[in-house]
Amino acid sequence: MAFGLFKKSEKKKEETGHGPHYHDLIVKDIIKETKDAITIVFEHPKEKKINYRSGQFLTLIVPVEGKEVRRAYSLCSSPFVDEDLAVTVKRVDNGLMSNHLPDQLKVGDKVKIMEPMGQFVTEYDKTKKRHLIMFAGGSGITPMMSIIKSIINQEPESIVSLIYCNRDIDSIIFKEKLEQLQTTFEGRLHVIHVLDNAPMNWQGYSGLLNSDMLAKLVERIPDWGIDKTTYLMCGPEGMMKNVDTLLSQRNIPKEKIFKESFVQGTIDKDSKKEAPAADGEEKTREVTIRYDGEEYKIKVEPGNTILETALDQGIDLPYSCQSGLCTACRGKALSGKVKLDEEEGLSQSEREEGYVLTCVGHPLTDDVVIEIG
Repeated sequence: MAFGLFKKSEKKKEETGHGPHYHDLIVKDIIKETKDAITIVFEHPKEKKINYRSGQFLTLIVPVEGKEVRRAYSLCSSPFVDEDLAVTVKRVDNGLMSNHLPDQLKVGDKVKIMEPMGQFVTEYDKTKKRHLIMFAGGSGITPMMSIIKSIINQEPESIVSLIYCNRDIDSIIFKEKLEQLQTTFEGRLHVIHVLDNAPMNWQGYSGLLNSDMLAKLVERIPDWGIDKTTYLMCGPEGMMKNVDTLLSQRNIPKEKIFKESFVQGTIDKDSKKEAPAADGEEKTREVTIRYDGEEYKIKVEPGNTILETALDQGIDLPYSCQSGLCTACRGKALSGKVKLDEEEGLSQSEREEGYVLTCVGHPLTDDVVIEIG
């Protein structure tokens, strides 16, 4: 499961004045990508197409074992190329939703979704000429596929280089599609596969993506100069750290590097509750929430988040990951001070403007007013 933090400083989040919208979408097709991964294709609602941007995610809301479960999955479809919406789901050990969907979901089923969100996005311009260098691992290919299809379609002068790591050849998601795109758009998409366990006749790279291998791979990629090059990464934490280290050694500016983070879907609430407030001010406080034309007042106990307190009181606020990364629960603190357990989901400018994430937010003053939507 993945969702995005590919922030473009020039892109501001759309302020609609309303909270996220929900839709019931019909499953049009289920494509078996690998033994562990499926792509779920959804029809758009009959009344109106859902607008989305490449790199965003859908939050699926599904009853599992008697509980409503929410999980965010990146869209692999492109709004410029594909007729329908599609997300790819890969099984994970003990994954509640990631195992339920491949086992239980059928064509024709209805699935409740929250409208597309996420900032792992970029603007497309037919006059642009740039080079996107992507590092993906496992299901981290999902948002990359959406972006690849869009940039090839929308920017005829731009190219993409993709380094894609997988366990073995049978676990490569979109293997045939990537080959097809490379052939159709020869010279504009270059894919380098890296396998942990390669077959005997494998001609590509094998082994773990360590710093030495990364350095060799990057040498194979065309150099368009730093002004025209952007680096994207999405995959397991170890891979992301190695890529980060390499780019740091090559003095790549941070504003040229964009990441999409993987999370488990819920925070370890017990460990969060044990953590003392940074300035010792956390105690029971009243918080005012303005959402969808209504105003709510809640009392937040020490250790509890603003979101979980609101949900416990029957206030249906938007949320998805509950880990401070997906930004579905984002709101603006109009007054007061809020401590966040996790800030990675917000850009520096968003933090400076007063934005907070209710799923990891704790009030530190008595005058906290948060506007959501």
